[in-house]
Amino acid sequence: MTSHATSRIFVVGGTGAQGLPVIGALVADGRYSVRALSRDAASRRAKALLELGNVEIVEGTFADEATLRQGFRGCDGAYINIDGFNTGEKTEMYWAIRSYEIAIEEGIRFFVYGNLDYALKKAGYDSRFRAGHYDGKGRIGEWILFQNEANRDRMGAAVFTTGPYMEMAISAMTPMSPSVEDGVVTWRVPLGDGAVPHVALGDCGYYARWLFDNPDRANGLNLEVAIAQIGYHDLAAAFERVTGHPARYIDTELDAYWDAPLRASADLPAGYNADPADKSTMSFRDNFSGFWTIWKHETVRRDYALLDEIHPNRIRSVEDWLRREDELGRALGKGSLWDRVQPEYQLKQPPLLKLVEDRRRGRL
Repeated sequence: MTSHATSRIFVVGGTGAQGLPVIGALVADGRYSVRALSRDAASRRAKALLELGNVEIVEGTFADEATLRQGFRGCDGAYINIDGFNTGEKTEMYWAIRSYEIAIEEGIRFFVYGNLDYALKKAGYDSRFRAGHYDGKGRIGEWILFQNEANRDRMGAAVFTTGPYMEMAISAMTPMSPSVEDGVVTWRVPLGDGAVPHVALGDCGYYARWLFDNPDRANGLNLEVAIAQIGYHDLAAAFERVTGHPARYIDTELDAYWDAPLRASADLPAGYNADPADKSTMSFRDNFSGFWTIWKHETVRRDYALLDEIHPNRIRSVEDWLRREDELGRALGKGSLWDRVQPEYQLKQPPLLKLVEDRRRGRL
């Protein structure tokens, strides 16, 4: 098989929560340089990328063929992770396909697609499990692997399937943000006795780097990653052990979940540039009702033995992640985990998810 080794990588999604650790891992030792796309080269997130070194910013949008060609041209690798909460499900699928097609035309040698599970298919096409921001990516992930059967010697491709970030469980303005109620850290989510295959953002950087470092093995691979299947009773118990402060998980009915504080966003389109009059556009309520149904029934599993082989030092449990996060936060002067889940602390922090910053700007 022809090697698809790369040195200069065009990244779409570099200013998102996943983008910073991925680009950080790529440029850490100088083996790769990165060209990252940003709608605003002067933004806080774009500046953070430049501070990593060996990174250039191209200003523009992925929803523009001329900009995509400018980004791909002169690069030999690509990491494409389109923000579905910008586009909505339908538009994301179109631009993901065009990104792949233009990448081949512009001479990219190895293409990595930032993916999520095709959960609707994994659930046997039961629409209770439909989450548009998952299924839109998942369909394209399968399409790319199918195209790769014919194109693998011209442009290798891999699919990198992640999931809900573990960081979302301790951050504000996410689907699983905790509250502090009478001194008890509390997760009120409609999970039942299910479990979420949470992903550590730091590990995302390692896995993405592995895909580019090992193109022959990665070519045609769907690398599905997670820490573990994490139940929220286990999350709360681990939080107590690590911090010494009380925590609990309260299983919540969907109707109660969509009550305050989520009521205001429940009927908005799950894609701030999606047309709410288009019957294909899901609301946040419909999208995230399916999202929680996926985890409640443990529709998604992972091959943890494979992940142990690829990343021997990966984080393997929620307690391991919480303990590392607590230690890292203290070392960086952010305080303990207990400090960081307090409402007054979270109000002062930039949001984890780029959606929160971008939503009202309404730009593709």
